[in-house]
Amino acid sequence: MFKNFLVKKLMKSQLKNLPKDQAEMIGAMIEKNPELFMKIAQETKDLVKGGRDQMSAMMEVSKKYQKELQQLMR
Repeated sequence: MFKNFLVKKLMKSQLKNLPKDQAEMIGAMIEKNPELFMKIAQETKDLVKGGRDQMSAMMEVSKKYQKELQQLMR
């Protein structure tokens, strides 16, 4: 429960520049499967530490979990 709260707070700060409807959709996806988003965040962080820029790291990791993300959007 506390972990979910922290994930929501972190994502809210990261999504503040998105339109409200998109931010709400992503927030709902995070609530459905917070563990997936924790894995995505950790793998992205690892790639950034390895020298990748954040955008390309996020794109690569998102592609890896594309099927799971698509299922959450339904």
